[in-house]
Amino acid sequence: MKTEIIEQNDLITVNLEGEFDTAAAAEVDEMFRALIEKDKDIDVECAKLEYIASSGLRILLAILKRTKAAGHKLTLRNLNGDIMSVFKMTGFVDLFDIQ
Repeated sequence: MKTEIIEQNDLITVNLEGEFDTAAAAEVDEMFRALIEKDKDIDVECAKLEYIASSGLRILLAILKRTKAAGHKLTLRNLNGDIMSVFKMTGFVDLFDIQ
């Protein structure tokens, strides 16, 4: 999976591209741990995210919990239809701010 980080004022935008699978999960988790320490809100742009595995869902849930604990907001943007279906089936649609 390819990631791009853009920092602007009080917001960090993370662009995810490709497949968020088990192979990518540990790297993405480590990257977000460092971003949360920057004390900013985080937008995750998912327009180019093609697939998310259960390990990716677990990582996103952990990131959401850490971001909220730090007093900041995590927003997921532009989920495609397949990924949105996964979020609906798992109930994650109710946990995340999805735009």
